[in-house]
Amino acid sequence: MQKGWILVTGASGFIGSCLVRKLLERGEKVRGFVRTGSNLRALASLPAAQFELAYGDITVDHTVFRALHGCDRMFHVATHFQWGSRNPKSVIIPAVTGTQAVLEAARRRKLSKIVVTSSFATLGIAKTEEPINETHAFNLTDPEVYVEAKRQAEEVALAAARAGQPVVVVLPGSTVGPGDRKPTPTGRSILYYLRTAPGVQVSVPNGGLNIVDVEDVALGHILAMEKGKVGERYLLGGENLTFAELVSTLSDVTGLASGKPGLSPSTTLLLGRLLALFSRLKGEEPLVTPKLLRAYTSGYAWVDSRKAEQELGYQHRLARLALGRSVQWFLDQGYVPDRFAGRIRLELRSA
Repeated sequence: MQKGWILVTGASGFIGSCLVRKLLERGEKVRGFVRTGSNLRALASLPAAQFELAYGDITVDHTVFRALHGCDRMFHVATHFQWGSRNPKSVIIPAVTGTQAVLEAARRRKLSKIVVTSSFATLGIAKTEEPINETHAFNLTDPEVYVEAKRQAEEVALAAARAGQPVVVVLPGSTVGPGDRKPTPTGRSILYYLRTAPGVQVSVPNGGLNIVDVEDVALGHILAMEKGKVGERYLLGGENLTFAELVSTLSDVTGLASGKPGLSPSTTLLLGRLLALFSRLKGEEPLVTPKLLRAYTSGYAWVDSRKAEQELGYQHRLARLALGRSVQWFLDQGYVPDRFAGRIRLELRSA
């Protein structure tokens, strides 16, 4: 795969920083594109001969164009992953204009290949326990703002491919694992469980989620760059779990509460509203929103990654191992206060 330099937008983020390290392990020369003032802890101690930083803003194409000097490929990973924004335009406009600006800069530089990171959420939701694939039509009528932003940005990327740019789109599942420094909303939900779960079984809503390890997602990006067909979308999913199975898997890893289905939709929505209210009172982003709960407890966010497996050679590990690696990293990095960490009995067997 080694040729010229590769630009990675959002290089200091969760997926972006893991992707940078995987590319460097393969001997690639990588330029990380970040905003001024970004937290660069995830990019510490990287080899200077292979890695350098470029500063700019994805919504300003000339800053991307400058950063692309000497590059022949690009991963556009940058995103603002946030639930419950009170100003939809503040999420949607940067996602859309950022993708437009990045792809315009790439067009002017005549890059040989571009991989754009979207999300499995752009496919909507499965109404049964049958996983959906890349052909599934988006079916949410009032989606969370972040989901709508990713959907519109993906349309920009696919339109660029139809216009002749060498663009491939990847759609990761709910990504967990080491390095979730911010952390993402998914990581914050795991931390909430670690800090609050009792030692008894708890009721959870119906529905389910696809859980995938960040390293598998990063390697899937690289495979898409190497083997992905221009204009195609590839799901980079992991294991499909009901919410009860998800909580029970975390329980198996940590010794904390297990889950059982049975929480009614009305109770789920009430608890979600209370959690969102408490988060706002504390000045924090909400873990969940009413829009998310209505969408993802009325069906299954389950996906089928066979296209990526067959065309790219993509593989993923079990959700249990991915979740265990996430818990271990949060514990090692001090994200869980001692009074809670002391209750956890970590068991990381892979099967």
